[in-house]
Amino acid sequence: MKIVTVVRRVPDVEARVEVDGGDVRVSGAAWSLDGMDEYGVEQALRMREGGLDAEVVALAVGPADTEEVLRTALAMGADRARLLVADDADVGDVLARARLLADAIREEGADLVLTGGKQADADSAALGPALAEHLGWPLADWTTHLELDGTQVRAVHDGDAGPETLAFALPAVVTTQQGLAEPRYPTLPNIMKAKRKPLDVADAPPATPVTNVVGRAPERRERARRMLDGSLEDQARELARVLREGAA
Repeated sequence: MKIVTVVRRVPDVEARVEVDGGDVRVSGAAWSLDGMDEYGVEQALRMREGGLDAEVVALAVGPADTEEVLRTALAMGADRARLLVADDADVGDVLARARLLADAIREEGADLVLTGGKQADADSAALGPALAEHLGWPLADWTTHLELDGTQVRAVHDGDAGPETLAFALPAVVTTQQGLAEPRYPTLPNIMKAKRKPLDVADAPPATPVTNVVGRAPERRERARRMLDGSLEDQARELARVLREGAA
């Protein structure tokens, strides 16, 4: 069996990000493996360590320095990695990125694809569903529990009405989140081993975006300001009501 874990390079949580004239500037930012994607890598490793005869391949589309986060996946325990090199601006939107990744996944002959439920940089949950659509495979999103019995999959995921259990056959796409498997920290010996593991680097084919971004701006949320009048008892009573029922 072959498990492909799709990963992404995102700015570190401590990185300073600026928006100027509609452009997002992350110059000088440290980059890291998307935290949501780490759950997918960890889940693949645990399935293999649990006795599944599987090769774990980390796959990414991005600039050349995305190789660094792929090395992180290799240090966690992935067998090999593959990078399709393209500037983020040239890849296009998430739907175009998904098409590039889907083509690579077909070339790999993957049985199971794991990727984060949401990409931290774009705050988008579209990649997993777009991959499943391009591949024509079933999808389990926001998964908190995953089991394989041969080619049959049982997944528990978060639905609008609470946890739901899904059953389907491989090949499939599964998006991951906190609660599925706590990612391990790469040890120094494994970090050194990762430098010798195979990492295939090739230019990504041209991508055609489906959407057109006309502008970007940081999200701003104004704090609700309200003065409470009356005696201390009246203010305390009204504050309790607001906390319990909301500000309306």
